[in-house]
Amino acid sequence: MTFSRTFDLLAHLAETTPQADCLVEKRDGRWQPRSAQQVQQSSDQLSLGLRKLGVGAGDKVAIICANRPEWVVADMAIAQLGAVSVPMYPTITVDDYRHIFQDAGVRVVLVQDAPLLDKVREAIAGLETGPEHIFTFDPTPGAPSYADLLAQGAAADPAELVPLKAAVQPDDLLTLIYTSGTTGRPKGVMLSHRNILFNCENLLSYLPLAPGGKTLSFLPLSHIFERTATFLYLQLGFSIYYAESVALIADNLREVQPQAFTTVPRLLEKIFDKIVATGQQLTGTKRKLFDWALELGLRYDTQQDQGWWYNTQLALANKLVFSKWRAALGGEVRFIICGGAALQPRLARVFWAAGIRVMEGYGMTETSPVIAASRPEPENNLIGAVGPVLPNVEVKIAADGEILTRSPSVMRGYYNRPDLTAEVLDADGWLHTGDIGELVRGKFLKITDRKKEMFKNANGKYVAPQPLESKLSESPLVEQVMVVGEGEKFTAALLVPAFAELRTWAAGQGLPAGLSDEALAGHERVQQRYDQLLQDANATFAQWEQIKKVALLATPWSVESGELTPTLKLKRKIIRENNVAGLEQLYRG
Repeated sequence: MTFSRTFDLLAHLAETTPQADCLVEKRDGRWQPRSAQQVQQSSDQLSLGLRKLGVGAGDKVAIICANRPEWVVADMAIAQLGAVSVPMYPTITVDDYRHIFQDAGVRVVLVQDAPLLDKVREAIAGLETGPEHIFTFDPTPGAPSYADLLAQGAAADPAELVPLKAAVQPDDLLTLIYTSGTTGRPKGVMLSHRNILFNCENLLSYLPLAPGGKTLSFLPLSHIFERTATFLYLQLGFSIYYAESVALIADNLREVQPQAFTTVPRLLEKIFDKIVATGQQLTGTKRKLFDWALELGLRYDTQQDQGWWYNTQLALANKLVFSKWRAALGGEVRFIICGGAALQPRLARVFWAAGIRVMEGYGMTETSPVIAASRPEPENNLIGAVGPVLPNVEVKIAADGEILTRSPSVMRGYYNRPDLTAEVLDADGWLHTGDIGELVRGKFLKITDRKKEMFKNANGKYVAPQPLESKLSESPLVEQVMVVGEGEKFTAALLVPAFAELRTWAAGQGLPAGLSDEALAGHERVQQRYDQLLQDANATFAQWEQIKKVALLATPWSVESGELTPTLKLKRKIIRENNVAGLEQLYRG
């Protein structure tokens, strides 16, 4: 069935599906479900409560909250009025809040709890005109609550909402999503109902999943990836469970036993590294079995039959070893939908070998978001590429290698910034993505780097940092890495060690126990170990690309320090500014 407005998905579920567990969260140690009918009722009540405040078509309402059922209720309620949702990450700075409130003209803020309420109030205090109303999802002394809004809506006449819903059109502005931005101020991406639902419609055939399944949601709903996935899961009739926290994802996966979930490569890397670390603690026959299965997995190829002997061994490895991997993810996972950054090929190989199909996708907020994605059939999944372009989506490669795309999923533009819109959207409707790539075999889209992140060294050679960073990140001893070298004679790297793994290695080498992270990173033996990692990684790159030196940093980069975006992308300019001394030592020391 085709839907024209996002809230039509929920209405259809509530009318046709006796789904008792549409949205589920854990409270007081117990998973507590809400039916589609309950979610629809809450959405209607919230719409009417907001209407009593004077919120109408085109008005902006901000949502600042971690993933929970109320997030989806608010999203649907705002859309039903023809108003515009402005999702914001809880982790961004007060200055970013202030900028978005002012740029979007936010009238109402729905915020999670007291600490975030304080942050919002601080941001508003610096504005001449700011949001008129703030409500908290969690009861907070001295602040009006989400429950108050629901109560006001429950007292209103439901018939008032009927003409308001009917007036909403598919091409109306649904949401303003402020991109996290690795450079400069966040920009408001304007997306309509049609933009997002067109993307969902094209993705449905990629997931052969039956209604009644479950997913675990933990990527932020403030990001387009998880938000579009939510609409997709609703359309599939899936129950959406919300993880308690990032730290409890592994526990929640085992409890919920989902058939599918969305994630980013970094979290898959952590899962894989934890599995490998556990395997390395085994001894005797069990250790040999683990190493054998892992080696088999690293040789897996979706594009060719590797013969009866390999397949026989793989079947045995699945029974003896990989079954335990699947159990760690709940035991029922059929698909993992992965996006947001490049997935290391070794991870794709191993998870596919283990019977867990990782479907890698590529896109951006400006395209709602998916442009291309691998499919569950092996012939439509080329490891190292993101997959075929979606149906009804056009892609072409410009002369300089930049990926251009055109489809009904492409944004209307950047809010209040026609100048920036003109830089990326040309007169023929092609969006210039800023990514460099190629079509392998005329079918599989492969991303090689960000156009703006490539740099020219002192010898005039261009270096793409992401492939180098991805290669180094394959080591469990590497937590974070950023390649540098613009205008310099050689390529170098700033690297944050994975200190838990490093301490295990250091103990085995007889290094003194109790060293601080800073002292450990500065130890001569540790530096030699990372120099060896460089040599191993460099073997697959051209001479001018190879990393010659590495500076080990004791403090990880974080969202809070301003060095990572909320989706964990590197803010390269800020990282360089914060590590001037380290860079000086690399190049002048």
